[in-house]
Amino acid sequence: MKTVVFVCTGNTCRSPMAEGMFRVLLQQHGVTDVEVTSCGTGSFPGMPPSEYAVTVAAEYGADIAAHRSRPISHYLLEQGDLFVCMTAQQHEYLRHFLPSYSLRILSPTDISDPYGGDLEQYRTCALQIWEALQTLIKEF
Repeated sequence: MKTVVFVCTGNTCRSPMAEGMFRVLLQQHGVTDVEVTSCGTGSFPGMPPSEYAVTVAAEYGADIAAHRSRPISHYLLEQGDLFVCMTAQQHEYLRHFLPSYSLRILSPTDISDPYGGDLEQYRTCALQIWEALQTLIKEF
């Protein structure tokens, strides 16, 4: 079983949306041997996803309401097979801990953080994530 870990900063918006949406895509493509999770480079453990992240993820068929944030840990670094970052800055941070073959940025352009924004900013972010996931799913 392969483990894909989506990484953002707070683990309450982008990476939980990516995690939920990728699960939807895996199911749609009949992929059953991939585990998906997420974490944050600067998150506090146990925080729920933002309300708008839950709303927008549901528009893509993903239920992330039960998600709780967690910081990246040595356990995850050892258990994950592929770490998918939302920004080049997160990628730069993790490249000190992970081999290059297990680390990538989801999109050629940073997925900007919608935290604190309105519903439309979350929808814009989710669309960026969804479109980038269309490329990632082809690898599975």
